[in-house]
Amino acid sequence: MASSNNYDGILLGMGNPLLDISAVVDEDFLTKYDVKLNNAILAEEKHLPMYDEMSSKFNVEYIAGGATQNSIKVAQWMLQIPGATSYMGSIGKDKYGEAMKKDATAAGLNVHYYEDESAPTGTCGVCVVGGERSLIANLSAANCYKVDHLKKPENWALVEKAKFYYIAGFFLTVSPESIQLVSEHAAANNKVFTMNLSAPFICEFFKDAQEKFLPYMDFVFGNETEAITFSRVHGWETEDVEQIAIKISQLPKATGTYKRTTVITQGADPVVVAEDGKVTKYPVIRLPKEKLVDTNGAGDAFVGGFMSQLVKEKSIEECVKAGCYASNVVIQRSGCTYPEKPDFN
Repeated sequence: MASSNNYDGILLGMGNPLLDISAVVDEDFLTKYDVKLNNAILAEEKHLPMYDEMSSKFNVEYIAGGATQNSIKVAQWMLQIPGATSYMGSIGKDKYGEAMKKDATAAGLNVHYYEDESAPTGTCGVCVVGGERSLIANLSAANCYKVDHLKKPENWALVEKAKFYYIAGFFLTVSPESIQLVSEHAAANNKVFTMNLSAPFICEFFKDAQEKFLPYMDFVFGNETEAITFSRVHGWETEDVEQIAIKISQLPKATGTYKRTTVITQGADPVVVAEDGKVTKYPVIRLPKEKLVDTNGAGDAFVGGFMSQLVKEKSIEECVKAGCYASNVVIQRSGCTYPEKPDFN
């Protein structure tokens, strides 16, 4: 294996760092706040009381989260190479922000947070019923990320150093200017730029921003619900995930350096990978229902595992295997957490 120096800062993530407030709730709670399982939304006025209610009514865990940060943490865990990953996003100057910094640093990430003076650190309500999760994000400080932070020499250095980039679609709502700088840098320097569809609402309400960066995406990740929403929004009139994956992979590219690969997870069903007009399906690791704790972070962990092998220039099959391994570990635990060392070979 190459020396660890070759991997110094090889993978950079940018996104919305959020503190997960996670609890097993009940159907009544979901109904009260009009929340659907297996979905991710931004909090509206009506959702704001739910965070305190969760804390007072249910057994709550606080876990450092945010989709991109989860993926980068899992990639770092899988790589076990100090300093291989970096991450940027915005937190508040408060106890949650401090906890986030401590957690991410302990996970081995090189974090360069923008610290907002006025807004509190963002939170994400994770409502779990029967192992399925629903996410309600109150971005707060995460919404305050500024492109000026990215342009600072010490932060732009992370972009220069990286060879692979991963940004969840959620960041489209916060700093498209930052995504533009990073994606253009990747294209100009033959580096690998990857994004995630992330949630149905991103595909629907941030379609223009998503379309603007699609030409730069060398890998597009998503799940079946997001893929079907993407298809509907683009007037494709198909719900066939394999067809949708092929169509996404064939959308125009900004450069011809890499062909686009689409990777769609489908829960317990096989992972669909489309490249070169062909689909390959990879089975996931079966898990008995009684071992499922919650699906929070499953998709994020899949991406983290996948990226950990992609930066090592392994085959797509190896990347998918690593993704499936990582998500299998995470769904047997609360939130996007994992044991001290991976057992993947």
